[in-house]
Amino acid sequence: MFGYYTRLALRSFGRHPGLTALMVLAIALGIAVCIMTLTVYHAMSGNPIWWKSDRLYAVTMDNWDPNRAFRPPSKLPPPEMTYKDTQYLYASNIPERKVVMYSTDSVISGVGTAPPERLSTRVTTADFFAMFEVPFLFGGGWSAAADNAPQPVIVLSREENDKLFGGANSVGRTLRWNDREFRVIGVLDDWFPRPRYYDLNGGKFDPPEKAYVPYGWGAELELLNDTESDCWMPQQLDTFKDYLASDCVWQQMWVELPDDASRRRFQSFMDGYWGEQRKAGRFQRAQDNRLTDVAQWLRDQQVVENDNRMLVGLAFAFLVLCLINTVGLLLAKFLNGAPVTGIRRALGASRRDVFIQHLVEVGAISLLGAVLGLALAALGLAALHHVYAAAHPGHRGGYQELTHLDGVGVVWALLLALAATLAAGLYPAWRVGRLPPALYLKSQ
Repeated sequence: MFGYYTRLALRSFGRHPGLTALMVLAIALGIAVCIMTLTVYHAMSGNPIWWKSDRLYAVTMDNWDPNRAFRPPSKLPPPEMTYKDTQYLYASNIPERKVVMYSTDSVISGVGTAPPERLSTRVTTADFFAMFEVPFLFGGGWSAAADNAPQPVIVLSREENDKLFGGANSVGRTLRWNDREFRVIGVLDDWFPRPRYYDLNGGKFDPPEKAYVPYGWGAELELLNDTESDCWMPQQLDTFKDYLASDCVWQQMWVELPDDASRRRFQSFMDGYWGEQRKAGRFQRAQDNRLTDVAQWLRDQQVVENDNRMLVGLAFAFLVLCLINTVGLLLAKFLNGAPVTGIRRALGASRRDVFIQHLVEVGAISLLGAVLGLALAALGLAALHHVYAAAHPGHRGGYQELTHLDGVGVVWALLLALAATLAAGLYPAWRVGRLPPALYLKSQ
């Protein structure tokens, strides 16, 4: 019977091509707008390392001005920490892995005829790559020993390796980083966490840094954070050592705690340190030492703004409007074919048969609308990609990476098509089955 109903639906499309096209277009437009909005929203609000989210914790302590919060009206502590606090907490052996890091401005040169290049480098401790599961194309990271008495080793992004070495395995090759000779020990594979949860300073969806060096080079070369550094207390900062000893916040710290017991132990360790520092005159605000997992961290840092949520709501409102129009068109189409339906009823078709027949027709329309909507969404996202690329020439990655239609978009299209079928077709299909056939038999 399904094949028979499908043939009836195709004949109905042929009798009313204009009306059918309007319905398909209405559903397609609603689905396309929703898919475009949801694709961007999903990429922005997703957890890039969801499988490990309950093991990774951002470490924060509120050492800010006792008279005002870091970013009022929010009462959250600063997302970064002082150098002296990170050094004390990093000495703990409670975490399975631990990372202290920041990004800094740097210059790479000394590779063939390539001109010197200015780029952002992540100064980080050795666990960064294992903790955040960063994939390698060639080589690997360094050991913890390379952080203390910093060794001149460097890890490059795949993009940077392509630029400097033509994509070849550059492990063992040398280059000059900040006018010092460094040896390449690793090249990352494609890695673009969206959002960049491990450091949300600057652009939340900016690409990762193009180079990575051992943490000890920060103090050795007096390297500053190139994206975020905040101070509230008047302090004399004549030298870099003064800066390290200050209450300025500029370094990120993350720890990997595999279970509740280790989390409680590290929380207790933080609280004990806080108490000692408070007695010494620091930490004048109420105690607020936090271990925040990735999911909560993204919420706290408001990675997805309210405007984006509002756009999603408006997109669905537009879909509902399209479906309401489709209901009217379907009702008009089905009532126009009521004489044929009356004859089928007189020949023995039940109301259930009529209902299923028209529901199959609605399903076919919705399927066509879903396919067209998916195509329109792909075109729309490609247009957004082009607009961003034109506005940011030479910038690979960033927001344009959020405009790629993936398998999730296809699932959304099918789910929205099903919703469209139920919402737009149930009432018209039910209504035409309730019409008395005798009325239309007299007119034939």
